[in-house]
Amino acid sequence: MKEYEVVHEIFNECANNQMRDVFIEEVPIPDLESYVRKRHGKDRDFTFEREDLADGTVIYHVNTSGLLQRYTFTEI
Repeated sequence: MKEYEVVHEIFNECANNQMRDVFIEEVPIPDLESYVRKRHGKDRDFTFEREDLADGTVIYHVNTSGLLQRYTFTEI
């Protein structure tokens, strides 16, 4: 199982507030997509898109009922 640094960003919906919540953790993850799905399993309107960067970083862009979030996975 690989270990990743996970940066989870939740973007603020207010037009005049560009700040966002940022959470950082190091966790062992067997499957990145399963990890993202598990985190949002109870959300009704949940869509995501995966982006693979040249340096091996994987980014999931998540939309949960209009709330935009991003997960950035960097292997440790």
